[in-house]
Amino acid sequence: MIERFLATFRLWFAPQRLQQEGSTPDYRFSLANERTFLAWVRTALALVAGGMAVDQFLTGMVWGVRTTISLALLAGGALCALRAVNHWVRCERAMRRGEDLPATRFPALLGTATALAALLVVAAVLLGRAGS
Repeated sequence: MIERFLATFRLWFAPQRLQQEGSTPDYRFSLANERTFLAWVRTALALVAGGMAVDQFLTGMVWGVRTTISLALLAGGALCALRAVNHWVRCERAMRRGEDLPATRFPALLGTATALAALLVVAAVLLGRAGS
């Protein structure tokens, strides 16, 4: 498993090696793969911005709660950005080889984590107002 990850990781920085595998897919599929990659990167940027906003603008919130929510969003953004690159490479390789696209649980994980972070913010805001 580690060897497979390292092989994929090396392709992140050497796309010319990826082009040597299989045959060139229809350019429309490659472009769709890139658009999906960019959507994941936008999501990562939004999570990073959200993490920064929680830290900077919810100063009335208890420090530990604010920091926990902020760090969770920032970590989610970092994971999302890394996953974007990994998923792009895996999909491009599968298309070049004529294989099925790789299955992933990441959207469910990201959605669940984002919902949890939102619920934590709602609870912190409500508890903060109740304590006022």
